[in-house]
Amino acid sequence: MDAFQNTRQPDWDWWGRLWPTPGETLRRLGVASGRTVAEVASGNGYFALPAARIVDPESVYAIDLEESVLAELDHLADQQAIENVVTLQGDARDLSNLLPERVDIVLVANTFHGVDDKAALVEQVFDSLADGGSFVVVNWHEMPRETTTVAGEARGPPTELRMSPEETETAVTDAADLTLREQIELPPYHYALRFER
Repeated sequence: MDAFQNTRQPDWDWWGRLWPTPGETLRRLGVASGRTVAEVASGNGYFALPAARIVDPESVYAIDLEESVLAELDHLADQQAIENVVTLQGDARDLSNLLPERVDIVLVANTFHGVDDKAALVEQVFDSLADGGSFVVVNWHEMPRETTTVAGEARGPPTELRMSPEETETAVTDAADLTLREQIELPPYHYALRFER
């Protein structure tokens, strides 16, 4: 069980500079009241916690390989009295077996570029989605890393790992019967693709 390539947990300070209102970003991606969500490589909850507030009382399943970041997420959820986040420690390449139910949305943010076997992950996502469910991939635009700065420092994956929207679409639609529904720009450096099962 190796971690995905180049998908370290970011510092919340610079994450907040990119997405100062994560709840608003999630709503743009289709996260809405009454929908169940699974976030792959959730880290310590920058998106999982606001997602849980939006979908309450439905569940947000936060999946990560690292037990320590999930423990931190659990602690933050307790502090904020958020009771509908369910942390699941395990490999996302076994997602359909980790989840206790099919979900309405699977979110993969800033991780897809580092997945060694993208087709296998997409197949797992497909098997984890309810009919009509959405697979949302948030990626860094295919820009040189030195141009994607936050607080004066280059951020994000190496240039050679970045994927264009077209490359992401092909990787997903070649692997499973998922249809691209929309591309959403997330300035300054990201885009999201929303696929439907």
